[in-house]
Amino acid sequence: MYNMDTMPLRKGHIWILIIASAGQFFGGVLAILVGVIAPLITITHHPELSSWLQGFIFSAGLIGIMLGSLLFGRLSDKYGYLFFFRLSPLLIVGSSLWLCFNPSLVTLPINLLIIGLAIGGDYALDPSYVSEIMPQKWRRTMLGISKASSGVGNILMILVAWFVLKNSADPAIWNRLFLFLTFFAALAFSGRLWFVESPEWLALHGKVQEAEKNIKHFLGKDVYIGELANKKDQTTRPQASAKDLFARGNIKRIILSGIPWGCEGMGVYGIGIFTPILLLTLGLVPSGENPFDKVVESFRFTLYINLFVMLGFLLGLTVVRRISIIHTQSTGFFICAAGLIITLLGYLYHASLSITLGGFLLFELALNAGPHLSTFELPSRIYSLQERASGEGIASALGKLGAIIATFIIPPLLKLGGGQLVLIVAIAILLTGGIITLIVGPKVIKKTQDKKMLSKP
Repeated sequence: MYNMDTMPLRKGHIWILIIASAGQFFGGVLAILVGVIAPLITITHHPELSSWLQGFIFSAGLIGIMLGSLLFGRLSDKYGYLFFFRLSPLLIVGSSLWLCFNPSLVTLPINLLIIGLAIGGDYALDPSYVSEIMPQKWRRTMLGISKASSGVGNILMILVAWFVLKNSADPAIWNRLFLFLTFFAALAFSGRLWFVESPEWLALHGKVQEAEKNIKHFLGKDVYIGELANKKDQTTRPQASAKDLFARGNIKRIILSGIPWGCEGMGVYGIGIFTPILLLTLGLVPSGENPFDKVVESFRFTLYINLFVMLGFLLGLTVVRRISIIHTQSTGFFICAAGLIITLLGYLYHASLSITLGGFLLFELALNAGPHLSTFELPSRIYSLQERASGEGIASALGKLGAIIATFIIPPLLKLGGGQLVLIVAIAILLTGGIITLIVGPKVIKKTQDKKMLSKP
């Protein structure tokens, strides 16, 4: 018999990791999809759109993610994880198919909102399934790998988009790209039919025997429940209310888990979505007369940049993870800002392409080795079991609020001051994330560790 907390990895662990990482994968796909259709619609299809309307349309998916993180987090804490875990990919299938067969500027933001709602729900649920079932020594690594699946979504989506558009030479085909999302969401739903209710949620609600039964379903009949069995003495405690979550003693946890995540959203979604347009604005894509050809060429450069996204994730999972999470996050923010400063100075002083683009690549490398991983992992480390899904939901929602603001303001910023102004604003936001982490982080981590020590028998 094996204790689930100390056992070696099995196929069940890997299968759980793959299926429970689908939300992160879909988030990466959605970011690239919006980044692809943005220049196609605004440059080659509907150039009459105002910058504010562009910001509204292209931030709709992020608004959905924010709302989904809050809504699904609260509902799953109360009613269980499984129903909402299966509902998310079904919502994605329905909305992406709708866009494939009925594309318009009216249906686009509505369906992006629904897709984002489903992805936000997954953001609240995925880390809970991964962290509660993995052996203790693998939890941080597996959470990091789960987050890194967004980079896989980035790369696969931009590769498909570049190949399809290069060979079709038709900007109106943008809606067919949503079939990629439909296919993988259907696969995710099929895989989740094998899942059962969260063992941790069951243990918290006094159903320890059912929790152990579900552990055996996931990992094998020779596995017995570990520390989850000790959660049964917490079942008489009421679920954390919204008032409890926002009580004075929790404000610092909300600040630490939410505001830096919002700052990170400027890099992952703000700059990430508009990377093709920024490359064009900063002159990092070879010039040409045909606007559509220039846009497609910017997708090729975006593909190269996203390879550094994956390199950053690999660096974070292998080397950076050995450093404390607070130092990882704060240092990552500062290096991100330094990379964009290099890009900005290279643009202003007409430096070589290698220097200007090199700064951008340094930004992507540091972002994904540091804050992109740490902001995802941090909430599960600082919130108690009763608060976990809700706390992760609030943190994710604040993160997406930052991403929404970034996505909404970038089109007007591009109009007002071009890529130069976008870089200046992004640098300021990234520095803010690093400073807040550095000031608030050590206090919150110390308080969390002290609580865990006091709670031990």
